[in-house]
Amino acid sequence: MGLQGMELCAMAVVVLLFIAVLKQFGILEPMSMEDSSDSELELSTVRHQPEGLDQLQAQTKFTKKELQSLYRGFKNECPTGLVDEDTFKLIYSQFFPQGDATTYAHFLFNAFDADGNGAIRFEDFVVGLSILLRGTVHEKLKWAFNLYDINKDGYITKEEMLAIMKSIYDMMGRHTYPILREDAPLEHVERFFQKMDRNRDGVVTIDEFLETCQKDENIMSSMQLFENVI
Repeated sequence: MGLQGMELCAMAVVVLLFIAVLKQFGILEPMSMEDSSDSELELSTVRHQPEGLDQLQAQTKFTKKELQSLYRGFKNECPTGLVDEDTFKLIYSQFFPQGDATTYAHFLFNAFDADGNGAIRFEDFVVGLSILLRGTVHEKLKWAFNLYDINKDGYITKEEMLAIMKSIYDMMGRHTYPILREDAPLEHVERFFQKMDRNRDGVVTIDEFLETCQKDENIMSSMQLFENVI
C-alpha cells in the first residue's frame, strides 16, 4: 500500500470498520416482524433510554424498521444502552488481533461521543452511522474533518494528522504488502498538507479540506462505496 493507498484508507477506514462493528453487533442480519414489536417494548429496560424512534428517524436517514434493527443489535451488545471507550477498543481489537487498534479506536470513539461525556449513546451511534453510510459527501467530509481535528479547535495540524496516520499504521499498516516504511505516516502527512494547506499557514481549515477533497476523484469515489450497506 503506497501513499495514495494510505490517503484513501484514511478517508474510508471509518466506514469499513463500522461495517465490521455492525456485523459484530449482528445489526446487518434481517429483522423479523416480531423483532419490530419487541424493540418498541424493550426501550424501557435499559439504563439509558434512547430518544423516540420518530425523533431519531427525523434526525437520520434510516427507516423506523432499520432503527429498530439497529437498536436491537446495539442493546444486545450493550445492555446498559451506553458504550464506554474500553468496550469500543475491545471491539476493534477483535478485528485487528495482529495490530494495535487502541489509539485509532480512541480517536474514533471521541468522534462518536458527541457530548464528550465518555460514553456513546444509541443516538450518537445512529446519527454518526447515518452520516457515514447515507450522508451527503459534504456531511461525510465534515465528519472526517472532525475526526482528524483531535482537539476540536477548527483546524487540522500536522501533529494531529500524524497522530491519526500513525494510529492507522499501528492498526493495519505493518500487515500490508509491500510493508510500509516507518516514515510512511510522516510522508503521507507532508503530502496531505501540500495538497490541503492552500494558504501555507501550517494548518488545514474546514473550507480547505472540503474544497480539496471535493476536487479529488479518488476521495469522492471512496465516499460513495458503502451507501447501500443496510
